[in-house]
Amino acid sequence: MITVSENAKSKIAQLMAEEGYTIDKDFVRVGVKSGGCSGLSYELKFDNVSGENDKVFEDHNVKIAVDKKSFLYLVGTTLEYSGGLNGKGFVFNNPNANRTCGCGESFSL
Repeated sequence: MITVSENAKSKIAQLMAEEGYTIDKDFVRVGVKSGGCSGLSYELKFDNVSGENDKVFEDHNVKIAVDKKSFLYLVGTTLEYSGGLNGKGFVFNNPNANRTCGCGESFSL
């Protein structure tokens, strides 16, 4: 499962509304792709269709869609949002990552 913090939920709801999505019906699509300074990088976007090979979760009323391949890298991850003067935006707290880059956008196992 992938969980969402309260701060992340609030920011997701705001951004979804700005982009014409609704938190009640649409998804946050989370994925992993090759690249980044640590080898793998996170992907995060909004979507309104879940695929046949997706795992779908709901936490704090946020629907999360993850393809099965990415899920292997993301199981147990918490999506958080850090705002403010030193905020980084969305942050993935991934217990499977052995190493992350300084910006937190990529990782390795």
